[in-house]
Formats: sequence, structure tokens, C-alpha cells
Amino acid sequence: MKILIIEDDKSIAELERDYLIAAGFGCELAFDGESGLDKALRNDYDLVIIDIMLPGRDGFSVCEELRKTKDMPVIFLSARTEDIDKIRGLGLGADDYIAKPFSPSEMVARVRAHTARYKALKSGGARKPQVINVKGLSIDKDSRRVLVGQNEIILTVKEYDLLLFLIENPGIVFSKERLFDRIWGMDAIGDSSTVTVHVQRVRDKLEKYTDEKFIETVWGAGYRFAR
Repeated sequence: MKILIIEDDKSIAELERDYLIAAGFGCELAFDGESGLDKALRNDYDLVIIDIMLPGRDGFSVCEELRKTKDMPVIFLSARTEDIDKIRGLGLGADDYIAKPFSPSEMVARVRAHTARYKALKSGGARKPQVINVKGLSIDKDSRRVLVGQNEIILTVKEYDLLLFLIENPGIVFSKERLFDRIWGMDAIGDSSTVTVHVQRVRDKLEKYTDEKFIETVWGAGYRFAR
């Protein structure tokens, strides 16, 4: 598996690289936002690690641009530890947020977890494709493709997981806390406000091509997929 590290501090980038190589990963480095984004767009990586404070284009911008066409796992690794930065990073499509100073072994463990989960989600078998069709929305569970009409919707891993969970449980109201535990896991960094951000991003992407309202807000209770 190949990892891209976008980090302007060369000593930190090389430390990350050395630990990941020792764990059996291949690694490439970029030391600024523009070159990192260019590499990420031109090549196929299994995961990207991005610092936020980068010269030229910052990490938030890199992630936002990357998410328009790529859906590999993204981890922010940054000295910015304010909750607002974590929420913004996760809202832009990152799958995880690690604060500096960090434990290299923990970083490797999280990379392993995200790449393994992504590989399992992407792997399809020879079985019959599983497709959900609701009100012009189509989800192919094997290929993880989402379409509204003939328009393919690019979702991040977490956005897709959230949409799929709701669509497979139509009409049931789930609190933000329940959704956060179900989609991100009880040990994930962040809080239930992350759910609000992701729900809005899914809505924006789906409703760009239709007037249908797929995810309903039940005030004071949570969210449900409209029957």
C-alpha cells in the first residue's frame, strides 16, 4: 500500500515515512500544499496524511480540492488542536484527525485501521450487485457508487456510510450521538456536531440535482431518511 505524506517540516515527514515503511507501507513525500495536491490527483494512493499549516495552499484547501474527485482515506496530522479545526477538517471530508505532538505507533495503527477498512469496503465479490433505488437516488453497495438520476455523486467514506445507514433504516429517527457512535465509532476524535456538518454536506451534494429531500431533520431528536 502506498501513502502520501504532505508535511512542510521535513524531519516530521521523514519520521512518519520511516515508521510507515517499517510497518510495510510505501511512502511518498510532498513539502507544500500545491505539490502535494498535484501528486494526490495524479497518482493513486491508499491514504493521504496532510498537515494543515502548509506553505502556499493550506491543508484544508488541499483536502477540499482532493475530495472533489478522490475518495481514499485522509488523515489530518496537525499542531492545531482546537475543536473548531477538528470539526472543519472532518467536515471537509477527512476521516481522522491526529494532534501533534503525536505517537508514531498510534499514527501507524490509525493508518492500518483506515486502509484496512477502506479495502474491505471497496472489495467486491462475484456476488450479485446490491443496488438501492429510492426516489431517483441509486446506491450500488458493491462499487459504493451513488447516483441521482444520471449524475454520479462523489461522497467521502464517512458521507457514504452515513447516507447508507440512514437509507437502510428509513423513517427511523437517530440522534446525532447515535449516528456519531455508529459511523465514526465510540473512540473517534470529534463529537456529535460532526454529524451535523456531514449531513449538510450530503444534502448539498444530493440536492444539487433534485428537489427531493432525502434526509429530514427532526428538531430536538435527530435525523431520519424520508420514506
